[in-house]
Amino acid sequence: MTTRRTRVTLTAVAFAAGSLAGLAPATAASGAPACPLVFGHGGYPQDPSDMAKDQVRQPNNRRGVDDQKSWGAGGVEGDVQLTKEGTKAVMWHNTSTNGLTGPRQNITDIWWAYGSDNLQDRRILRGPYSGERVYTLREWLDYVRSKGLVALVEVKPETRSVLGSSHAAKAWKEISDPILERQATQRIMVYSTDSWIQGELARRHPGLLKGSQAQWTDSVGWNEPPPAWSGNTARWQAVLNRSPKSVMTNYTKDYRAWLAGKCA
Repeated sequence: MTTRRTRVTLTAVAFAAGSLAGLAPATAASGAPACPLVFGHGGYPQDPSDMAKDQVRQPNNRRGVDDQKSWGAGGVEGDVQLTKEGTKAVMWHNTSTNGLTGPRQNITDIWWAYGSDNLQDRRILRGPYSGERVYTLREWLDYVRSKGLVALVEVKPETRSVLGSSHAAKAWKEISDPILERQATQRIMVYSTDSWIQGELARRHPGLLKGSQAQWTDSVGWNEPPPAWSGNTARWQAVLNRSPKSVMTNYTKDYRAWLAGKCA
């Protein structure tokens, strides 16, 4: 007998497969490759000593998503962290509250809504999204969907300390439930750079793994102020020559302009 969850999961896998099939590269009559779907990322300093310069450019908030849409992105990559004891899945890139108002603390050490130093009440201090708040995973997924964009969710390595703890059941529920609730009707992909988390995602969300989708296409290491986009062109062309289904870049607006006339 097929359970409701099984039916939802099978429907989601079929939906994801159908959605991504539409992104598959093809060769146009002109011989040019099909244009890849572009996922907007957000640059951050590569050198840990430069993190004080981080301008919090990731599209983890509404204004960031709006910018990526206006620059021609077809999808956005967001970063999932967990608050204390896995009580809330939130959209934030950094290990700590670096870049937010309030005292510097690791995200996994503070509550979402409890206490004077809670995460919900903090605001971004610097960069193009100054004044924006931190969004929950549910809020972010819903907003990305409202903009007609594909959601690419990275579960950050920092969450492992909670996902593998005595709070694991609650923590995984915080991450998985928003995806399970939407995956049949929203295009969502998931991944992690942590091998253990990636294995768990493969088990819990097998039809939604990023896999070879959204290949990284930039070659220039990010810093602040941002390096010139032109340093990426050799790498951009090399990746495009492989006819990728989708790519991920820190330079969405510049990449879309460079792509014009190179694909169909």
